[in-house]
Amino acid sequence: MPQSPTNNNNWSFQPLHRQRSGSGYGYPQHVLNTVPETAVLTTPPPTRKITFSSQIAASAENKRRFLPARKKSMKMLADTEREENLNLQIEFEWVLRQEVHAILKQLRTILVECAHRFPVPLYENEGKKTEKFILAVSPDQLKAVLTLTGDAITQADISFKLCKAPSQTQRTSITGESPWKLQQVQDAANHLQTAINHIDDVDDSYHFKTSDEVLHVIGNILDALQRGRNSLLVPKKKPIDELIKGRNMKSLVPNLPEDLAVSFYLQSHKLIIAVYQLLNNQGTMRFDSRQAEASVQWLNDVLLLLMNGQKLCQQLKDKISVFSVYKDFTVGSRSPSALSY
Repeated sequence: MPQSPTNNNNWSFQPLHRQRSGSGYGYPQHVLNTVPETAVLTTPPPTRKITFSSQIAASAENKRRFLPARKKSMKMLADTEREENLNLQIEFEWVLRQEVHAILKQLRTILVECAHRFPVPLYENEGKKTEKFILAVSPDQLKAVLTLTGDAITQADISFKLCKAPSQTQRTSITGESPWKLQQVQDAANHLQTAINHIDDVDDSYHFKTSDEVLHVIGNILDALQRGRNSLLVPKKKPIDELIKGRNMKSLVPNLPEDLAVSFYLQSHKLIIAVYQLLNNQGTMRFDSRQAEASVQWLNDVLLLLMNGQKLCQQLKDKISVFSVYKDFTVGSRSPSALSY
């Protein structure tokens, strides 16, 4: 059995409560503060219940407190919108009175410059400009040495080899007595003339009153410019039999056989010659063709100026469209009904 300690060199396990009390061993006695089991525990005060009437009162108080601020904010927003719309109306009037005329003047300058590039009489342009071109496809499949005067080929020497007889060379020519007419040039010049006329119809002192007036004028100009460009960019296609019987074929000396056709046309900035030959393949008719081309500088200039004119028109049209909300207003209307709140 374990012995009781008689000195400090001997020790033994003691119960925890006795170790804490230290009785009999010279340790200081510690007293733990404990809560008696019979003590009454205190609870926090009960939470005050919010009644429905108090909720209504709080909501009314919040409305009374914040309603004036909200009304003030809405009034500031309405004032801002009214001011913005008034500024927009003022800008709209300035565009109608000043900018539209300035852009039309700038546009007319571009189109008159375009007219001066045409080889036909148009807006102080003397026309009848003469140029020489060589259109060829090697090796000697097709060659045309020609003179272009205005909108007509006044002289040309044409030689080409037939598809069904590659060793045979066909020759023909165009003389000044019967020039080959390039209708595309005259068509484009006519549409350009129409576009300039639409601008000239607007007097410098005229005051546009609505956006519809401006859009109508710009629409007419854009339409004329588009037709002019298309005349040069997209040549009209004709069936082979119509080409063979065409008026220009009578300009060729000597005349070609009935199964051959020659065509001169413009496409973009190029002058093109095409030779077509009808072929009968076991009762089925088809045609073969060869073509040669040459670049024409004035065509390139004309197309570029027409495109610049279209861009300027489109910019003005887009700007006026922003003000389309004012189409029922007249210039000088500072307080239009649609802007009232």
